[in-house]
Amino acid sequence: MSQPPAPFPDSSPAVVHPGLTSDDGEWSPPWQSLPADLPEKLAPALPAVMARMIQDVPDQIPAYAEARDGKYGRNLSHGVRTAFEQLMRLPGTDLPALNDDSRALMATLGAGEFREGRSMDALLGAYRTSARIVFRDLSAECARQGMDMSVVIDLGESIWAYIDELSSVSAQAYAQAQSAQAGLLELYRSDLASALIRGGAEEKEVQRLAALADWRLPRRLAVVVLPATAGADVRHRLGRTGLVVERESEVVAVVDALPPRVRREQMLRLLAGTAAVVGPAVEWGLAPHSYRVARTLAVQGRGGTGDPVLAEHHLARVVLGAEPRVVAQLAGRVLAPLEGVTAAKREILEATLLSWLTHWGQRAPIAAELGVHPQTVGYRVGRLRELFGDALDDPDARFDLELVLRARRR
Repeated sequence: MSQPPAPFPDSSPAVVHPGLTSDDGEWSPPWQSLPADLPEKLAPALPAVMARMIQDVPDQIPAYAEARDGKYGRNLSHGVRTAFEQLMRLPGTDLPALNDDSRALMATLGAGEFREGRSMDALLGAYRTSARIVFRDLSAECARQGMDMSVVIDLGESIWAYIDELSSVSAQAYAQAQSAQAGLLELYRSDLASALIRGGAEEKEVQRLAALADWRLPRRLAVVVLPATAGADVRHRLGRTGLVVERESEVVAVVDALPPRVRREQMLRLLAGTAAVVGPAVEWGLAPHSYRVARTLAVQGRGGTGDPVLAEHHLARVVLGAEPRVVAQLAGRVLAPLEGVTAAKREILEATLLSWLTHWGQRAPIAAELGVHPQTVGYRVGRLRELFGDALDDPDARFDLELVLRARRR
């Protein structure tokens, strides 16, 4: 259980209430103009004011309604008492609003509210409720004792100036706790993504990391590989729906792959324009496979600047890119007849040979694809037959040639 809400309201920390201005133009706290004996005069009313706050804050702020008793009640009493004691030290002095002890307590209250899961709105609401009680009851006591109206005005101004400082400290501590928690959660999410991509972790360990990362581990997921510059953009787009790891040469994201239709369409919209390559959907234990497939296509430059590339539509290219040295060795063997041809001629003949293999030797579509006359196609094919001979009529040789030429065209 965290500490209770602070007993006075929070205005925005940026708001500055007017104080007193001395002859030399320096700002002085408004409580400096209050009578030094004011705390002694108000002392009889303070216990009732504190009791009213302890009762009314939980009644009026739903977030605190179930936390009235036990440790919360004790913490609330301590917070109210400490804040009151500090406020009552201020009249007739130029002391700062908070001393070291009360400042530390207000920071603890703000951070504790975040850890308890209560919103900043609840904390500010508790501050405002407390402020109304304090000013109403103390101003009534001033009137009962016949004090001058100027004392009531200065008292109200002092309360709000005091609250400005109190609420600023609490709000800053709340924000710092929130930021620290967000950073820790992001670290856990990165650890989980790395464990999935790396593979080899026991299920118990993966489930532990998923719990720490506050991420539901899906039955099927996909690994996405993106350029190194896409990290911040993709992290913002995916939000809590995906895990993102930023590396030196790439960004890797892990996303839920179920249900196939709805989730895929949503994912594609989120990744539009990111040059993403999406690996195949797999069970989470096979995430390394999804990553290797996506990365193979990414290395080949398959990621564009528009819609994401789905690896499942390019598996043949994955096969070709999986063992580039083997493909290079095969190319050296089956394209050996072109070794004696100039580089410019070789490029033309390779393009013609691939088109010829693709279109089963039909001159018209070959000529249309290459942008040449059909007679030119006939001349080039004749030259290819001179170089390759019977290999162009062998099904196995034709398969090897097409495979190599498609790989070289990537």
